[in-house]
Amino acid sequence: MRLVLASNNAKKLAELRSLFEGLPLDLQPQGALGVTEAEEPHHTFVENALVKARHAAQAVGGAAIADDSGLCVAALGGAPGVWSAHAAGQLPPLPEREATRAAQDAANNRWLLDRLQDQADRRARYVSVLVALRSADDPEPLIAFGRWEGRILESPQGEGGFGYDPLMFIPALGRTVATLTAATKNLHSHRALAAAQMRLMMQEAWGLV
Repeated sequence: MRLVLASNNAKKLAELRSLFEGLPLDLQPQGALGVTEAEEPHHTFVENALVKARHAAQAVGGAAIADDSGLCVAALGGAPGVWSAHAAGQLPPLPEREATRAAQDAANNRWLLDRLQDQADRRARYVSVLVALRSADDPEPLIAFGRWEGRILESPQGEGGFGYDPLMFIPALGRTVATLTAATKNLHSHRALAAAQMRLMMQEAWGLV
């Protein structure tokens, strides 16, 4: 079954391909099929994920899946939330997409550290919502949630991952997300938790085995 990922994030694609390994799915990024990126106008992860999945499904005339995820910080009332990717404001694009993403990540991390300066409560969680549709008018979207608890460090640690990973310390593992191997991250992350739920729902509701 071809399943279009409503994203052009290469790392997210690789992560989800690994998490869905064993299912009869051909997960393809929307850009490879000429699908434009959807607007994300809503204030919640679930609404934005549904919009993105429906947009991709409509464009390809088939099944699609979308992830909307981000960082929710207790002391900031849940911010940056759905604006996690551009918390510091959207930077002008660089010639290479991944270079733009790296510059944006660095700016967002500085934004977060500035707002938590002298803040004692540094609790945070990564949140992931996955929405899958068999078609754009599927009346029964599959919706999975994953939450990964941690706290924000005062300075980055590690070179791996992306986004806020160098600042996100996971007490249960004693390390930042940026220092984890891909295999460890795929066992414990918010997206891994959501993907585990999604696998079960796809097997039960869509009959994928």
